[in-house]
This record gives sequence, C-alpha cells and structure tokens, in this order.
Amino acid sequence: MLWQLTLNLILVSMLELRGVSKTYQRDADVLTALDNISFTVEKGDFVAITGPSGSGKSTLLSILGCLDNPSSGQYLIDRVVVNYLSDAELANIRNRQIGFVFQSYNLIPRYTALINVQLPMVYAGISQALREKRAKLALKAVGLIERMHHKPAELSGGQQQRVAIARAIVNNPSLIIADEPTGSLDDDSTYDIIKLFQQLHQSGKTIVFVTHNMDLLPYANHVLKLEAGHLHK
Repeated sequence: MLWQLTLNLILVSMLELRGVSKTYQRDADVLTALDNISFTVEKGDFVAITGPSGSGKSTLLSILGCLDNPSSGQYLIDRVVVNYLSDAELANIRNRQIGFVFQSYNLIPRYTALINVQLPMVYAGISQALREKRAKLALKAVGLIERMHHKPAELSGGQQQRVAIARAIVNNPSLIIADEPTGSLDDDSTYDIIKLFQQLHQSGKTIVFVTHNMDLLPYANHVLKLEAGHLHK
C-alpha cells in the first residue's frame, strides 16, 4: 500500500454535480461543452470517464478539480456549493485536497524530479526540510527514489509520469484527478501507472480519471461516458 502522510486537513469525501452545464461564447455562437450533467462520486470511488474527443471530458475534469465553474447548475464538495467559494478558498482546495495528473506530465525541465515533486508544498508554505522529506517519500512510493536527482529529459515517459504522480500525492490529497494519464505511454508503462492508481485507490483515495483506453475501464468501479456534452452512465 502506498505511503500516506497524516495531515490536519478536511478531506474530500463526496463530490456531487447537480444539473451542471458549461457554455462558451464564440463570436455569435454559443458552444455547449456540458449539458445538464448530474452524478455523485462517493468517497473511495474509482471513476473512469470516457468518450470521443470533444465530448466534454476535460471540461468536466476542470470543474471537478475546481479549475473552472459551471455556467449553470451546482457543484458540491461535501455538500458545500463550490460555485460560491472565493478564489482563495478554491486555491486552498486545489493545493491541499486535490492531486492532479496530466497526460503531458507538466514537469519543469530545469528542475530535478525531487524539486518538481516539492513544488505543491512550496505553494502550501511548508518548510524546505519537510518538503524534501515528503518528496523523497513520495518518490519512493512510486519507485523512483534512485532517480530523484535526474531532470525530466533524463527520464523515460513512464518515469516522468511517475514523478507527476509523486507530485500529485505529496500533499496527501484525498482526491486524485487524472486527465489521460497513460495517453502518451507504451503498454508496459501504462500497466505500471494503472497499478499505481490501484494502490492509491486501495489506500483510500478517490480517483477520477479520463481515458480513451478501453482496456483500462475494468480497473474502475464506475464508468461514465460522455457524448457531445451529455452523460451516459
């Protein structure tokens, strides 16, 4: 089971979307990315979201991750309506309660793996000594402690994604949100990464991930399918 730190945080235990829609204005046209989406993610769920390109998957993840607000409807975390929270409150949730993993890894090329993993803790105001200790524990958890002084260009794609996962878990968030986390990886690396997500799930974390890879859907305990902004459960 993956390492966990005991932090004095209010943990995310339930996510709920109630009639959520998201629209964008493009010149004279209105583009609907999400149309009246409703569902609940319970604490400890492992949820896969799938669907064709342009179906609204990334938009949905942005709302779940408190990176964007719905145009209409409500998003609730533990029965608190996120729509009404301040920018500072949203930033606190993102930094302390949600871990993000992206297909493109989003590592800073000039920094080593160890420093990349420490970055969320810099923003959280954690001391340098504690940052390094936690970063090493996170890298050890994903099997990369021996590569901690290597920069992203010196790592394979699978290793870079492991660093990104270490960075996502270093603040011990209760919710992990992943957008195509295996989309750029070969089959062996994909299997390694999904095993890490399984271990995170078994340690009690809630996982929500987007994927085009149908082979990964059996690893989730709930699958949501989006088509043209509409949800098919």
